[in-house]
Amino acid sequence: MNTVSSGSGEAGCGATNRTRGLVMVNTGNGKGKTTAALGLLLRAWGHDMKVVMLQFIKSATANYGEHRAARRMGIEILAGGTGFTQRGKKAGKHEHLAQELWSVAKEKINSGAYQMVILDEISYPLRYDWLSVDEVLDVLRHRPETVHVVLTGRDIPQELIDFADVATDLREVKHHLKKGIKAQPGIEF
Repeated sequence: MNTVSSGSGEAGCGATNRTRGLVMVNTGNGKGKTTAALGLLLRAWGHDMKVVMLQFIKSATANYGEHRAARRMGIEILAGGTGFTQRGKKAGKHEHLAQELWSVAKEKINSGAYQMVILDEISYPLRYDWLSVDEVLDVLRHRPETVHVVLTGRDIPQELIDFADVATDLREVKHHLKKGIKAQPGIEF
């Protein structure tokens, strides 16, 4: 199996004519990290690529718009959390679920059966030390060379940003929630 030894952050710059799996990061305090990842998922699926999204915070019983659309399209989205969390709040259960979902993610990344694997909101289990940044980096370094991996969430660790081929920081300029306008179907969920 061919593997990817590093992201371009470690390998230096320079264009090549060949394609390979990329590591992409969507981070920052602005809205749209998961939405951008879903756009990549849809684009890849449109090119007949096998795709999967693993959601580290959303509840396994979640039935948001992306879950409904994915079922209709035959796209796999696995939600493995219990909903939004904070450090220390029910940490045991959240940590266990994050580790279980990470085991599934490693299998899917390493299988080579998927051309795109999205690790949605993985920043939270990494920030709370429920998952090891070093282990995630190791999996990314040794994944099959055709596998794209997208990581989303606020405050992605710098080591992952440095490793990534593409890193986008979505910055909040304005948000309707601050005006008292509630979260809406089709926009937030």
